[in-house]
Amino acid sequence: MDSERRRQKRRRFTYYMPVLDANTLQIVGHLSDISPLGIRLDSERPLPVNTNYKLRLDLTPEMANKTSMIFNGRSKWCAMDKLSPNSYNVGFEVNINSRDDAEIFQRMYENYSSDRVW
Repeated sequence: MDSERRRQKRRRFTYYMPVLDANTLQIVGHLSDISPLGIRLDSERPLPVNTNYKLRLDLTPEMANKTSMIFNGRSKWCAMDKLSPNSYNVGFEVNINSRDDAEIFQRMYENYSSDRVW
């Protein structure tokens, strides 16, 4: 993905949280980066691009007063991880319909992510 096209700053997420398929409860990947409009997952398998997903993120009590949130995600790109050839990085554009969930997502970006490069 051409980083010059990015309008929103992506930040490393400080927790390596699993993101599930909300329908099957299977792990899609682990949250590694977050921006106000999207996420990047580390996945054990490549995911098809331009595919819609219903995603579930289990939340910690520090993040929210509920245990999980479900939101829509559309895969925008997928690439083999440069450091781990058995892993894939997948970028998702997120669409959060609930105002409460949008506030949680924003709080996650502001409080649980870092500009620090690992």
